[in-house]
Amino acid sequence: MTKIDQLVSELCPDGVRFYKLDECCSLEKGSTPIQKAVPGEYPLVVTTAERKSSNSYQFEKPSVCIPLVSSRGHGVACLNQVYYQEGRFALGNILCAVTPKDDSGLSARFLYYYLNDKKDVLIVPLMKGGANVSLTVDSLRRVKVPVPPMEIQEEVIRVLGKFEELLATLNAELSARKAQYSFYRERLMCATEYTPTLVELRSVVKSSCSGATPAKGNANYYDDGTIPWLRTQDVRFNEITSVDSFITELAVRETAVKWIPENCVIVAISGATAGRCAVNKIRTTTNQHCLNLVIDENKALYKYVFYCIYSKYDELIAKKQGARGDLNSTLILDLQIPLPSLAVQERLVHVLDNFDAICTDLNIGLPAEIEARQKQYEYYRDALLTYAATGRIISQTDRQTDRQTDRQTDRQT
Repeated sequence: MTKIDQLVSELCPDGVRFYKLDECCSLEKGSTPIQKAVPGEYPLVVTTAERKSSNSYQFEKPSVCIPLVSSRGHGVACLNQVYYQEGRFALGNILCAVTPKDDSGLSARFLYYYLNDKKDVLIVPLMKGGANVSLTVDSLRRVKVPVPPMEIQEEVIRVLGKFEELLATLNAELSARKAQYSFYRERLMCATEYTPTLVELRSVVKSSCSGATPAKGNANYYDDGTIPWLRTQDVRFNEITSVDSFITELAVRETAVKWIPENCVIVAISGATAGRCAVNKIRTTTNQHCLNLVIDENKALYKYVFYCIYSKYDELIAKKQGARGDLNSTLILDLQIPLPSLAVQERLVHVLDNFDAICTDLNIGLPAEIEARQKQYEYYRDALLTYAATGRIISQTDRQTDRQTDRQTDRQT
């Protein structure tokens, strides 16, 4: 941060002045009903990173767009992200656009970086309500932000922009690797490539079962539980080495919950998760929305069967039934899979495991690089923005003191 040090010492040695948002910005709520928007040529900013479109626009200056509703709802105050938008754009009616009044003195991009970094201490505490947690435009007007000299703002934008470009490049490369992995997985799982033999999945399954959900109202089934209890949210085309839900031995004795051994192929059969598969690397129990397959090791490798089912995901999705889109054991066990020799299966699993590690293992390759760069970016973002705003790194105690001072000042004014 050598250049930032120099700029701060030269341009604001006595500190940076803070302004309330309504002193330096215009705040206006969006006017476009998101679900009723007519698609068109203009971006429509909504409460996710994606952009929809609209046939009309409301703003035409660079702005920070802040959702006015909690990202989680259900009584929890939370804001995943604020957004930045340039050019002519429409804004959903549950967001507020914050636009600098004088863009020669305050950059919307700098303001975006600052508010996005500090949202959990500046914006989230303003959220109120029970089931529907939200904030008002008026409450945002009182949020205080630093306005350092433009040279400092531009340097912060330059440095953080370089980090974002690097992360975008790495993520694009990872996406390309995943597409390559998907291509080779499909090719390798194609029977005509190495064997003409197709069999029903059931022919390589030694046994299958689903689990159960002990009565939620019975605390004796859950309190101080030590037995792993796997749910479909844990099933994500992965190897499962731990779970975050547990039940008691009493639950296993008195309900339909069943233990399953390690290295089962687990297929989610219910709702949005239906069709996803995983392998459990720990002995565990599951809920009733998991179909647990014990593979006959004399006929097939469990990891090979996992990859076969993985490659059949689209086929399984097409078979979903009912209003919730469920599968059942018959639909899954009827799947046709290629069955080469165990030696060929082993070679295929080796190749696909290597591809999977490159794409998903956080200890090697691109995922590790992306995670490291993301942490580095977040560190420098916080440090740069704090230093640009104050000329010093603020401790947690300082932050609490500053917030108390702000509240006292607000009461006095």
